[in-house]
Amino acid sequence: MIVCSHLGRPKGKPDPKYSLAPVAARLGQLLRRPVSFATDTVGRSAHAVVSDLRPGRLVMLENVRFNEGETSKDDARRGAFAEELAALADLYVSDGFGAVHRKHASVYDVALRLPHAAGYLVDAEVAALTHLTASIRRPYVVVLGGAKVEDKFEAIGGLISAADRIVVGGAMAFPFLAAQGRKVGTSLLEPSQVELAAGYLDQAARAGKQIVLPSDVIVATERSASAPHEVVAADAIPEDRMGLDIGPESARSFAASIHGASTVFWAGPMGVFELPAYAEGTRAVASALTGSEAYTVIGGGDTGAAIRALGFPDRVFGYVSTGGGASLEFIQGKTLPGLAVLEDE
Repeated sequence: MIVCSHLGRPKGKPDPKYSLAPVAARLGQLLRRPVSFATDTVGRSAHAVVSDLRPGRLVMLENVRFNEGETSKDDARRGAFAEELAALADLYVSDGFGAVHRKHASVYDVALRLPHAAGYLVDAEVAALTHLTASIRRPYVVVLGGAKVEDKFEAIGGLISAADRIVVGGAMAFPFLAAQGRKVGTSLLEPSQVELAAGYLDQAARAGKQIVLPSDVIVATERSASAPHEVVAADAIPEDRMGLDIGPESARSFAASIHGASTVFWAGPMGVFELPAYAEGTRAVASALTGSEAYTVIGGGDTGAAIRALGFPDRVFGYVSTGGGASLEFIQGKTLPGLAVLEDE
């Protein structure tokens, strides 16, 4: 077996901090067998360790994103890298669900060149997320948050038509608050998203859907465990403060919005959960989900990390996805290149 994967965004060239060498070592510990590591993706090292491969042994290639062909938007360049990867193997199994929304060489183009199949994780993800598309039990509530606003913001338009209610916290909330004419101080805010947020609020109003926003926030002068912090109304954020979590009133409101739902999808923490002072909003949402009878799906990435950091085991939720962006695109009904390429077999 030859294992290939990516780590981070090294921009098409080797970067030691994104090396998969520690991953290969950890995989060997988990499997209790040696895992040979290639120090490149398709170069001399890769060919050497693959040629030495024996039945029952594994090889892990270096980070595929160390090659610019992996993420290139040029079909020919991406295809050339895929040809080199495919030449190492006889069959291709796609099991990195978190990347199937990307048209990348190791995700899409290799599958065009080899007999292929979906792995068990990809099958499980599709089965779980189908509950949020083809067979939704209503009321359906979507909870959005996190600091990676750009990754989720464009999804809101599609979710307004699919969900019955959208609850917005974390940095996601600030464009909406600004669209309502509220001052957000030094909080994370991309000005171009304010107009989009205003459009979403109008779209939701016309569709008779509710977008629930924070009524209070916890603010500080900086993102730090030692900075003094306080709870203020969402329309009274001081000019020199940034919002770092939803406040207690918002936490109760968000929990009430989740209560009675039959289906809930949650992507993005409510604040800087890594710092105890700003973790309670995220904890409140997680607690509301565990106390709900709804089918609950956690949208991977930071949300999965947050629930574990706060002591919530995966088993108390309906499903914990490994793909934040991939799961968001799936539940909008978008075509995911890494899934579409597998459908002919």
